[in-house]
Amino acid sequence: MATSVTVGNSYLVRAVAAEMSIGVENAVECWLSQIDRALTDVHLTTLGRLNAVNEILDKYKRLTGKTQLACRRA
Repeated sequence: MATSVTVGNSYLVRAVAAEMSIGVENAVECWLSQIDRALTDVHLTTLGRLNAVNEILDKYKRLTGKTQLACRRA
């Protein structure tokens, strides 16, 4: 079913898309910040840092219900 977008609806669509974009950006930054902290923690050994990053990835997978991450490149 095709729908026409009026000027008012177009503004709403752009506003919702902008909010979604901000939410995605904040979420990605949060995950990357956690990984950065794990990798730069001077109190952890190299293996400890790797384990900390694995815990962050496991938490992400558990919260999202994903078992495999997409866009893996060889």
